[in-house]
Amino acid sequence: MSGRPLPCSPGEIGSLFLFERLSPDQLGRLCREGRVELFEPGPVYTEGDPATCFYVLIEGAVVLSRRIGAEEVEVSRTSQRGVYGGAMQAYLGDRVRQLYNNSMRVTEPTRFFVLPAPVFAEVMRAWFPMAVHLLEGLFFGSKSTQAAIGQRERLLALGSLSAGLTHELNNPAAAAVRATSALRERVARMRRKLALIAEGPFSRDALASLIEIQERTAERVAKAPALGPLEAADREDALADWLTDHGIDDGWRLAPVFVQAGLDADWLERVAATVDQEILGGAVGWLNYTIETELLMNEIEDATTRVSQLVDAAKQYTQLDRVPFRVVDVHELLDSTLLMLSGKLGPHIEVVRAYDRTLPSLPGYPAELNQVWTNLIDNAVSAMTQDGGGGTLTVRTARDGESALVEFADTGPGVPPEIREQIFDPFFTTKPVGAGTGLGLDISRRIVVDKHHGTLRLESAPGDTRFQVRLPLTADTAAGETDRAQEGA
Repeated sequence: MSGRPLPCSPGEIGSLFLFERLSPDQLGRLCREGRVELFEPGPVYTEGDPATCFYVLIEGAVVLSRRIGAEEVEVSRTSQRGVYGGAMQAYLGDRVRQLYNNSMRVTEPTRFFVLPAPVFAEVMRAWFPMAVHLLEGLFFGSKSTQAAIGQRERLLALGSLSAGLTHELNNPAAAAVRATSALRERVARMRRKLALIAEGPFSRDALASLIEIQERTAERVAKAPALGPLEAADREDALADWLTDHGIDDGWRLAPVFVQAGLDADWLERVAATVDQEILGGAVGWLNYTIETELLMNEIEDATTRVSQLVDAAKQYTQLDRVPFRVVDVHELLDSTLLMLSGKLGPHIEVVRAYDRTLPSLPGYPAELNQVWTNLIDNAVSAMTQDGGGGTLTVRTARDGESALVEFADTGPGVPPEIREQIFDPFFTTKPVGAGTGLGLDISRRIVVDKHHGTLRLESAPGDTRFQVRLPLTADTAAGETDRAQEGA
């Protein structure tokens, strides 16, 4: 975009505060290699376009804006002579992508002194070499510091997640080891009991009937209903009485196992009708080992399934086997993050999932969205547990027009009004020294706003703090274009 060219006066250019200390020769060079242009109301340059020129206001009125999500947000409006914008980092050369990091428009006929970016870079290096070195050091030093601290933030999060995942994996793994040891013992006892039965006065038909009962008993274990404590206690008493009445010792020990397997007195009556009274005790003991074996195998299956689920959640969380940009199910991402953080949530945090299951999938970077969920959940948990207490974390999803809303609400003390404007600033933290870097919310904001064209907002009151993430349901730019815009922002 260009305006109407006008004559350039070194005297007028020298009256601008940016150039007031330049020599006549330097001002002459600016006018020779730059130009004065008159812009009618409208855009001057657009955020994300290649930064080709450096603009200095001579007279008129300018508005600077940034694109946040789908909205264009005004960040500055001024008529002050000498204010500048455009290719302000041209002196860095090819070491950074030279893109406009905001948009400029004028609201009335406005004159600018316009200097092409290569000329601006050349005169900066020639006239102000020390200043350029200082600015380069400040720019790249700040980027290196932020990258290093961002890496530390990710390592701290990874350490916390690893500790939680290890804890979560240890429980089912230990349960599987215990159940396997007990299963080995039960199988050995079953072999010995089978040998005793084989030596007894059983007919072939009686053995066949007993084996059939064993098979049907195993089937009932798999279909056993869940009972309440009172109902289970009543059934245990009834079975213990039946076993005692039929001369079977340790009925009080066998009864809970039979009830857990879904067996009742009627079932034992069928067993008694199949075998002779003198071997009923041995037959019942054999069935008890059968039931315990099935229950232990169920326990092992549950434990190994839990381990598999945790591994799947870890893969889902890290997106190790996925492409970086794809259509994602927000609920899958939230569930995997909550599962990964379950060790950190602990028993004092109640998690409420208020999901709108009709919410469609959306385009995004799943690994980076998981990082956002992690940061927001971690902040909520820290707020609720800072005094050793607990609270409720509510994760809500809903459709909001053409966006998906993901909300994290906690019952912590809230964010004081005087710091709400700083909460997303880099390095700002309310956590104790060493407990946070102050980059979690800044990283989250950049992932949501800059990379996904969404919004991240805070609403807070004592007992009700809500971080609201809104993400577009459709992709208006390709993944590569989004990456390039992010790199130059």
